[in-house]
Amino acid sequence: MYHAVGHRPAKETLGLSVSPGAFAEQMELLGERGFTPVSTAELGESWRSGGRKPLPGRPVLITFDDGYEGVHRHALPLLAKHGFASTLFVSTGWLRGEYDEGGAIDTMLDWNQVRELAAAGTEIGGHTHSHPQMDQLDDERLRYETVRCRDIIADELGSAPVSFAYPYGYSSRRVRATVRAAGFAQSFAVGNALARPAQGPYAIERVTVRRSTGIEEFERLVEGRAIGRNFARDRALTKGYAAVRRTRRAVTVLRHAAASLAGD
Repeated sequence: MYHAVGHRPAKETLGLSVSPGAFAEQMELLGERGFTPVSTAELGESWRSGGRKPLPGRPVLITFDDGYEGVHRHALPLLAKHGFASTLFVSTGWLRGEYDEGGAIDTMLDWNQVRELAAAGTEIGGHTHSHPQMDQLDDERLRYETVRCRDIIADELGSAPVSFAYPYGYSSRRVRATVRAAGFAQSFAVGNALARPAQGPYAIERVTVRRSTGIEEFERLVEGRAIGRNFARDRALTKGYAAVRRTRRAVTVLRHAAASLAGD
């Protein structure tokens, strides 16, 4: 899971960015080790087929969240050089253009660039409209964020997206049901663990690639060996914070219910 790719990313994206040089080195390693990048749509279709549509040898996902301009400027030429598939999950209200509602934390793609990425073979997936913490939204706003994102992508690209990624990686049973009802066939979390079929189609996990991820640690990740200390810590924090967020959501619901009763 990548975010921004750039020489001088904004302060807010610095930790979750990678330099173009590091990204080039990582893609070179994938090519040298015989990995075959696949899109998230291809992964989901293969897993649903029960083996009738097998994945290539040594499959790997290359995904980008949010929709930062550097994906087009820096990542696309390197992906094209190697013939690698990838998936870009866009927050439609952050992209430059008529749907831009502000709030983006770095320079974003515009829709012409998104179309160029799609034409080059990049799968475009949904990542909500305004990049909220989905598990903290009420039902109406949750549906709006999911459906609005889906519809804008369909209007701009001519086909509805089939893959989705949760902003910040946060989801719940209610969030996953909403994403499924919107027509998405698979959805991706963070988890900081390798993707496995047992996770189910709406909670597929990914590993975060950061600016601090050295090539040796990246190699261990893609070879399926022990995830380094940074990722083990991230995984533990992700699980712990999920429990905190469930409690926070329950308190919010109770407060709203109490306020409603008081109003009556």
